[in-house]
Amino acid sequence: MSIIVQKYGGTSIGTIEKISSVADKIISEKNKGNDLVVVVSAMSGETNRLIDLAQSIDPDVSGRELDTLVSTGEQVTISLLALTLIKKGYNAISLTGPQAGIVTDSVFNKARILSINNSIIKKYLHKGMIVVVAGFQGITNDGDTTTLGRGGSDTSAVAISVALDANECQIYTDVDGVYTTDPRISPGAKKIDRITTEEMLELSSQGSKVLQPRAVEFAGKYDVGIRVLSAFEDGTGTLVKTENGEQMEKAIISGIAFNKDEAQLTIRGVPDQPGIASLILGPIADCNIDVDMIVQNVGEDGLANFTFTVPRNDYKEAKKSLEESSQKLNAKKVEGSDKIVKISMVGVGMRTHAGIASKMFAVLAENKINISMISTSEIKISIVTDEDNLEIAVNVLHKAFGLDR
Repeated sequence: MSIIVQKYGGTSIGTIEKISSVADKIISEKNKGNDLVVVVSAMSGETNRLIDLAQSIDPDVSGRELDTLVSTGEQVTISLLALTLIKKGYNAISLTGPQAGIVTDSVFNKARILSINNSIIKKYLHKGMIVVVAGFQGITNDGDTTTLGRGGSDTSAVAISVALDANECQIYTDVDGVYTTDPRISPGAKKIDRITTEEMLELSSQGSKVLQPRAVEFAGKYDVGIRVLSAFEDGTGTLVKTENGEQMEKAIISGIAFNKDEAQLTIRGVPDQPGIASLILGPIADCNIDVDMIVQNVGEDGLANFTFTVPRNDYKEAKKSLEESSQKLNAKKVEGSDKIVKISMVGVGMRTHAGIASKMFAVLAENKINISMISTSEIKISIVTDEDNLEIAVNVLHKAFGLDR
């Protein structure tokens, strides 16, 4: 008998009617003779509501008590879904993350899974029950409830799939699969039938919101196949799977992702000497601000310009830190913009095809789109440009590389 793990997000179970519809999908899979574990998020908007309540008491709330609070959102949905399945005539049981044996480290609000006691879930599967598990949460070895951070239910589902050696992990969302780019930006976007885990990780990390990057990373590490499906309509979705050396005929570019949550900072006229990057970025890191793309240009008179990007919400704090560093380093000036966007083209086909970058830059130049930063990896090219260029840049690149066909 196959073990299937299904995950449903908040928009899929936002009302009792939607929960009933999800229950029907689960029953359809159960009637195929499969063992089923269903991982669910809180109802759409519920986690934000709980956080708002906590922040009304303390705007800087974090830590153990916040996890204790926000974990209750999933407890509501697992109970409602289990009750619905029972009402429809099927044996079901709801388990919180701790009850399901999901053990995490003690980093509250963004914990990582250490282990899962699979004997607990297997005990109920052997009884023929549908097991409904709260995503996004676990328990420390000291007995404290933890949460895994935003999108953590995806990670829960993949981790449970690994623990149970499941045949497939099905992630149900409000879209019917992974697309070559966001259809809201490019009407010519096409659904991808199959994509490698490596490509999906890059797309997720660069702004695609379909899957949580940690979940994709987990799936790649343990070679778990993920199928992205729509919770609202039937279809085969998109299979995300490690290549494992298969000689698949791959498109040069699989998809284009973009991230509007970006800001750019430049410090001009700093000494071009060893350790300067550490002196600039160290104080930024001390503010718990993540730095993404970095470019250093050697200027005149032994001075250099140093440019990097940070999350848009951290722009003001990062700029303040950089201005303080500027005074210490006797830099010429600090510049910045929070009106930029990062656009990334991803594809394993880049490994065997030359000239991708030059074609990308030529297409952008033809459309008078200026590039301020460039970053490349083996299967990805990212550029930074003004946010006003987003729609036209994505569309011309999408067409130029044949993703609309």
